Amino acid sequence: MNIVVCVKQVPDTEAPIRIRGDGRGIEESGLNFVINYYDEHGVEEALRIKERAGGTVTLVTAGPARAAEALRAGLAMGADQAIHIQDPALDGADHLALARVLAAAIRTLPCDLVLCGKLATDDNAAIVGPAVAEFLGLPQATAVTKLELADGKATVHREVEGAVEVLEVALPAVVTVERGINEPRYPSLPGIMKAKRTPIAVKTAAGLGLDASGAGASRVELVGLVPPPKRQAGRVLEGEPAEVVKELVRVLHEEAKVL
Repeated sequence: MNIVVCVKQVPDTEAPIRIRGDGRGIEESGLNFVINYYDEHGVEEALRIKERAGGTVTLVTAGPARAAEALRAGLAMGADQAIHIQDPALDGADHLALARVLAAAIRTLPCDLVLCGKLATDDNAAIVGPAVAEFLGLPQATAVTKLELADGKATVHREVEGAVEVLEVALPAVVTVERGINEPRYPSLPGIMKAKRTPIAVKTAAGLGLDASGAGASRVELVGLVPPPKRQAGRVLEGEPAEVVKELVRVLHEEAKVL
């Protein structure tokens, strides 16, 4: 079973985020970056499948030089090899452009299953996994909480409102995973040392047979980031119950405008 896992490097969710002066991105200086939380579950699921059925686990990412750190984290967990698509043409690329180059890289690999995190914690878009499936022409299942493989098929469980949906898809397929699918392992010291020595294959859009300008062309443009408004202090309404209720209704209607 040859498994490809798409991973992304994202800002640590516990790190304070500062918006750049031009308002079109975040200030990266001094910011800690980590492997995307959901992708970590994808790596763990791939490793568990490999332990049961054999095969290989290959990590693929697209991003700047620092994104190699996310690949090293996955290699330390136990992945076999990694591919880093690093190309200035992809700077500012939207989700579809990134999915296109990831799909191009996956086409060069022996692949029975592609795993992705359900979404990336830096934008919550949940676009790349399904888009990779479309570009590869493969069936897909998203937000999966349980994955079983047998007889060339994947049986997946998805949590929906008040129920669990069970689907069957033919392999090869693309599956995006929820965080409840497993508990990622901690890298061992030998794994960390091995990850430092494992070479990472670096590729460009042109090297994958894509026109650089076309690969990086985006249909979506980020026009600005704005921090959320500061939370206002709460108000305490005091007095007789009837008067408090009357004032509460007025505040909700005239000030909060929720009634």
